[in-house]
Amino acid sequence: MSNEKDLSLEQREELLDILNKRFEKHINRHEDLDWSSIQAKLEESPEKLWSLNEMERTGGEPDVVGFDKEKKRVHLY
Repeated sequence: MSNEKDLSLEQREELLDILNKRFEKHINRHEDLDWSSIQAKLEESPEKLWSLNEMERTGGEPDVVGFDKEKKRVHLY
C-alpha cells in the first residue's frame, strides 16, 4: 500500500545522490561518519526521506551533522 508521502525509486535515488554529494562536500562536519551507514538508516525510514525531499524541494539544504550510535539515529541540519 502506498501513500502520498512515498517517494518513487527515482526520487529516492536522486535525493540520496544529492545528500551524498553534500556529505562529501562538507566531510569536515562529520569526519567520524561513513555515508553507507547513514544511507542505510535513511533507507529504513521512507517518511524521513520524504521529509528530507520536501526540505530539498523548498530550498533547504539538509546535511548530516552527527550520528547517535547508542540510539542509532542520524542527526540532520
